[in-house]
Amino acid sequence: MPVLEALVFSFLWAFGLAQLKLEQPALSISKATRKSAHITCKVSSGNFANRVIYWYRLKPNQAIEYLIGVLSTSTPAQVSLGKKSKTLEASKNVQTSTSILKINYVEKEDEAMYYCAGWVKIFAEGTKLIVTSSDKGAEANTPPKPTIFLPSVAERKLDDAGTYLCLLEDFFPDVIKVDWKEKGSDAPLGAQQGDIMQTPGDAFMKFSWLTVSGESLNKEHQCVVKHETGVEEILFPSIKKGFTLENSTKPCLKGENDTLRLQLTNTSAFYTYLLLLLKSAVYSATVAFYLLRRADVWGPAKSS
Repeated sequence: MPVLEALVFSFLWAFGLAQLKLEQPALSISKATRKSAHITCKVSSGNFANRVIYWYRLKPNQAIEYLIGVLSTSTPAQVSLGKKSKTLEASKNVQTSTSILKINYVEKEDEAMYYCAGWVKIFAEGTKLIVTSSDKGAEANTPPKPTIFLPSVAERKLDDAGTYLCLLEDFFPDVIKVDWKEKGSDAPLGAQQGDIMQTPGDAFMKFSWLTVSGESLNKEHQCVVKHETGVEEILFPSIKKGFTLENSTKPCLKGENDTLRLQLTNTSAFYTYLLLLLKSAVYSATVAFYLLRRADVWGPAKSS
């Protein structure tokens, strides 16, 4: 009987976990110091009212830290972090099936990844809290400026394939997610992701590329960019059907702010990658030169 009871319990436990899905819609949230931050967790569960939602924090090079748990849908849970005016509040809204973590009077030390979680290590993807100086805030956020590169003629002829490249520049903060899909489909495609690199002026850049077979070149593809400033779906036109400037710019982005700069010259992802590496190297060399020159001007300290 104990074995049978254990099997029944395991089945019920697994079934219950399968019904729980957690989603944090925001990749990042930027707040100025001394402001309050609200981090949302969307919970998909048939028994939301009776589930405890936990919140955790992860700082760089530190172990994950448990913060607070909330069960009641009428009374928020609160906890003090032991500092002046520093409290955390977690609440649940049964109408929207969401849990919200509120952080009062944020400081630079509150900057971290925050995760909502269910029972037994079911975590959402997390939201990064970015704390800026008091004279900045959400208005300092800058959307990415996209540039698209189409497959080169040589690649299409020699390999019967094509590489689409999406270059994203001058965005802040540095938290960004890039997915690819065929137009009209929600299924994600296997794409490659470049590293996020910092550029002069506290801005960032990133690139992502997708290689498709020659058969898929007659389909339209989309690079879906998710950032704190919004979501953009960048259209890559069909290569074999051909396109003109008039019908390939405006439909490429969903939204009023059409920042797409369509590159009409064919190029390859290889040369674009070299260009980005060169740009990063020049920036690094400039910073190193400035630091060395500054050290030379001040010189070593002299003893009396």
